[in-house]
Amino acid sequence: MHDDDLIARAKAWLAEDPDPDTRAELGALIDAADTAELTARFSGTLQFGTAGLRGELGAGPQRMNRSVVIRAAAGLAAYLNRNGDTGGLVVIGYDARHKSADFARDTAAVMTGAGLRAAVLPRPLPTPVLAFAIRHLGAVAGVEVTASHNPPRDNGYKVYLGDGSQIVPPADAGIAAEIAAVRSLDDVPRPEAGWDTLDDGVLDAYLARTDAVLAPGSPRTARTVYTALHGVGRDTLLAAFARAGFPEPVLVAEQADPDPEFPTVAFPNPEEPGAMDLAFAKARETDPDLIVANDPDADRCAVAVKDGADWRMLRGDEVGALLATHLVARGARGTFAESIVSSSLLGRIAGKAGLPYEETLTGFKWIARVDGLRYGYEEALGYCVDPEGVRDKDGITAALLVTELASGLKEEGRTLLDLLDDIAVEHGLHATDQLSVRVEDLSLIARAMERLRERPPTALAGLAVTRAEDLTRGTDRLPPTDGLRYTLDGARVIVRPSGTEPKLKCYLEVVVPVADHAGLPAAHEKAAVLLAGIKRDLSAAAGI
Repeated sequence: MHDDDLIARAKAWLAEDPDPDTRAELGALIDAADTAELTARFSGTLQFGTAGLRGELGAGPQRMNRSVVIRAAAGLAAYLNRNGDTGGLVVIGYDARHKSADFARDTAAVMTGAGLRAAVLPRPLPTPVLAFAIRHLGAVAGVEVTASHNPPRDNGYKVYLGDGSQIVPPADAGIAAEIAAVRSLDDVPRPEAGWDTLDDGVLDAYLARTDAVLAPGSPRTARTVYTALHGVGRDTLLAAFARAGFPEPVLVAEQADPDPEFPTVAFPNPEEPGAMDLAFAKARETDPDLIVANDPDADRCAVAVKDGADWRMLRGDEVGALLATHLVARGARGTFAESIVSSSLLGRIAGKAGLPYEETLTGFKWIARVDGLRYGYEEALGYCVDPEGVRDKDGITAALLVTELASGLKEEGRTLLDLLDDIAVEHGLHATDQLSVRVEDLSLIARAMERLRERPPTALAGLAVTRAEDLTRGTDRLPPTDGLRYTLDGARVIVRPSGTEPKLKCYLEVVVPVADHAGLPAAHEKAAVLLAGIKRDLSAAAGI
């Protein structure tokens, strides 16, 4: 783009920008003629993807800001009106990140101006409360303003339709086309009032629903340490635990209050190194039965356990298998589902229990749509344990269910690790790991994928690759997606670009048969060697 054109575009954007903060930011860039930074912000538009928008806060069409949100809301409103939902209710939730409340208010104003009814949750609340509210209130759509576990500089805009699930194709493309058709913010009516701010009735109804995930009369004795990671989960989780009759969780005080700066962590994601350090320290002081963590919008749930002398995080696949085993033991009926990047162990658990099983593309927008769903999970700490209440991952109800399981085991003098050992002996040790590469230059991800497509590996860690699939072509069970899947003799690898972060993600699984409990140490050792070898060889093959 020519410098004069760039400055002209920036000035045109500035003239419409309703936010004094981003106006000042953009004005300073224009005055400084900072063409490098202006190019980064005006070289395109933030793309509306299959979950909505997510990106860094700042001025310009390639950033998250009020101008971009108003256009997104106008596109969603036009899509709803075009599809016969005129006059319908749109419910709006938001987290405690920078600008979240402003983006929620702008969305409510746009919906009202477009002839729809809008209702905003009363304060920053967990994303699953919004997902619940859509169906509870009979809304035609819902919006959650959140960037989940992204860095502090980010925010996002997640869109649901009236079934309570996140949007999938072709709705995403339809909404994106309506956004692109918005010529000027002056064309978007934004009244100052006319929408509702909800009271706590929806939250109370959600909390009443959380009771349904627990078995009547089940043990409720497990003691927990809990961290909200500076997010919005604390009050809702404490209320749910109190209703259930569990001991009050011991809070990680430094991370208990919502704080958009996330001052104690590099990344506010329980999976990231260091994020759980304060929770581990609190557990060493108080000796609970388990640690529970939510991510900042509380749709994910992390679990840590005492392992020998210290504490360790359970992998998402381990928690996924534990919850599945617990539900089977309780007599759950219906379909168990997971995404393709999650452990194949769930299929074995469901199969042995005589339950239907489905595999979907990555993301709860797909898992939640499985017919007859009873339980769904994804390895990235997402669990749907009450699909009739929340058709999305829910870190609050997952925390209740895993604490119920830990309570029952405690009454038997056992732990979650003991149950994991039993599962390994019954179904084989399913050990998973992830190779995740964060990049500044997104072209590195594209080049790695291209390299693997041109020269797919024939063996990893000495295991022959028996099947190599390019998932962009789809399969007989899955629609197309940007990913590669390698089936090995006793292992599986999936490689895909992250949908929410600048990362290349590789999901590894090895399955080692185990004859009895005495064979577990050797099986774990063999699995660790194989996973390390696969990671090493895959890195070389991808050039990362």
